Parts: sequence; C-alpha cells; structure tokens
Amino acid sequence: MPDRRRDRARRIEDLVPTDVGTLGGCSLAYLEDLEIRNYSAHTVKNLHANLRVFLVWCHERGLDRPDEITPEVLKRYQRRLYHHRKSNGQRLSFSAQRQRLSAVKRLYRWLLKERLVDWNPTDTVDLPRTEQRLPKAVLSIREAERVLAQPDISTPIGVRDRAILETLYSTGIRRQEAVDLNLYSVDAESGVLTVRLGKGKKDRMIPIGRRALEWIERYVDEVRPELVMAPDEGELFLTIHRTRFSPERMSLLVRQYVAAANLGKEGSCHLFRHTMATLMLEGGADIRFIQAMLGHASLEATQVYTRVAIRKLKEVHEQSHPGARLRRDRGETGDGSRETGEDEAPPTREELLPSSAAEDPD
Repeated sequence: MPDRRRDRARRIEDLVPTDVGTLGGCSLAYLEDLEIRNYSAHTVKNLHANLRVFLVWCHERGLDRPDEITPEVLKRYQRRLYHHRKSNGQRLSFSAQRQRLSAVKRLYRWLLKERLVDWNPTDTVDLPRTEQRLPKAVLSIREAERVLAQPDISTPIGVRDRAILETLYSTGIRRQEAVDLNLYSVDAESGVLTVRLGKGKKDRMIPIGRRALEWIERYVDEVRPELVMAPDEGELFLTIHRTRFSPERMSLLVRQYVAAANLGKEGSCHLFRHTMATLMLEGGADIRFIQAMLGHASLEATQVYTRVAIRKLKEVHEQSHPGARLRRDRGETGDGSRETGEDEAPPTREELLPSSAAEDPD
C-alpha cells in the first residue's frame, strides 16, 4: 500500500468517484448521516480517514461500486493492511488495522440498513485481536513535580503554562477537553471542573485540586487579560496569538516541558492522564471513581491502570511472599523471635548467594 501522507488532508471526493451509487458516494452519504445524528466531529473525522484508505485501495483496483466488494476482496484488503509498511518501516499496529476494518464494517451495516446493498460481505471478516498494551510511560510523584516546575513562572507565559500543566495533572482530562475549557468550566468555590461535550459528546463534572485552582486563578487574573482579544468568547487557555489552543499546539507545549525535565520519558497530555489515574489507584481510590474521572464509558478501559499501579502490588508481594525479603539470620523472624514450626525461615543473603571463592574448589 503506497504511502498516502499527501492524501491525509484531502477529501474523499478529491480522490475517488462520488457519483450516486458509487462506493465513494455512499460513503459520503453515510458520513453525512452520522453528522445529522449528532455524532461527534472526532468520530466522523476518524471514519472519513479510515474509509478514505479503503476507497482509494478499491479505486486503484477498479472497484467503485458497493456490490463489487466481496469477502474475497475484503480478505485481500485485510492482508494488505497487515503487510503494509509505514514510512518509518514499521507495520501498522493491530489497533490501527482494526480501526480501518471496523470503518468498512460500519459502512456496510449502514448500507444494508438503507437497502443500498442486498447483503453484507463484511460479516465474514474477523477483526484482528488487539494487544492489551500498557501506557508507554507513567510519572512518579517526584517526576510529575519536576515537570510542573519547568515553566518560568516569572513570566506571564510561564504562569499560563504552569496552570495548564497543573490542570492536566489534577484532573487527567483529555487534550481536546483541555483545549475546549472555558472560564465558566471552572467552579473554584466548589472545586469542580465541568467538561463539556467530552468523548461521546458527554458532559461530566470532576473534582480539581486546590493547587491547580490557585494557578488557574493567578493566570486568569494576571495573564489572560493581556492575551484576550475582543470579542472575548470565554476561552480559558489562550495562545500568544490570542486564540484558543489547537490540540497540536497543546501537545507540543506539554511535550517540551516533559523533555526539559530530562526524565528519560516521553509523553504529552496523555502522560498526565495516565499519571493521574495510576497515582490515584495507588493511593487507594476505587477504580470506579477513576472511571468517572477519566470519562470512560466502560470499566474495561480503566482497568489497564490496575496493571500499571505496581507499587501496591510490590508491597503486598513483600508482605506475603516468603522469598520476597531476606532474613538477617537463619530462623529469625521479622520481629526478632525464632521460628518454632516445621517451616524454615528464608535463607540469609550469604546462604542464598554464596561467594565465588566458596564455590570454586581451586
């Protein structure tokens, strides 16, 4: 599959036929139907991108009508996705492959419902299993504080950036949710942040820490008046160009501070999301409260953090596993008493790791 980086910003209608009855035309009708039914712009954008790859691949093979797509064609497309190499030589992740195939399945379910096809060839397509991957990086408390300390708070922009970092760390909100914050989103008196139209177009109210509120208040009082431009539409975080942040600009800002902290870890807004959830779980928070904080529709998405929060697991392991700690003296328990049962105390370090001289008969 050719590298289509140049096509990523192009529309379906610029790349394939979109006349009535064509596969491209049906795809545009499906995307329009999603917009009419109030699906989020993010969902429609992702489906557009994934369908565009499929439509171009089909068009290059002379397949421009919905009824020309058969299970055999879809199997060829699935194999092509598997063998495709990106510009850096890496394969598409199984998650990306699944997303592209899922978009085609969703399209054909709609076509069948609208009676634009007589049957659904995607019913025979089995989606690839996705890996249960852990977050690439999570910050410890000390590491998080080090990143938070990077902005130069003697400057107005440094105060703004510290407020952004504190907000991400305290709430774990998504990048787009941070970009969309307005002045009225923050209720300092109640200590609550309201996320409007988050993922899935759902509002939610979440707590925000006092320290983050203090930095937001300082930014709003001292810095934002110098950045805002009439008419003031109430955006919370503004760029030096006096506009709302773009998601990409927000990511760049956070990534630069993470890099400046020199922790040997990489990440951006989602790094603070992972960190917030992990630290709360290690602090004893119930996973369902973390689910509410993150805005996950399913608890399954939140449970990944139970595999990241290793500190509590290590404590339990040290307390309960007989081989997790070394006794100072054979038969001596942790409180200084002697073992009296049939079970022997764990070996001392010298017994467990004898010196090389003792093992070498020469």
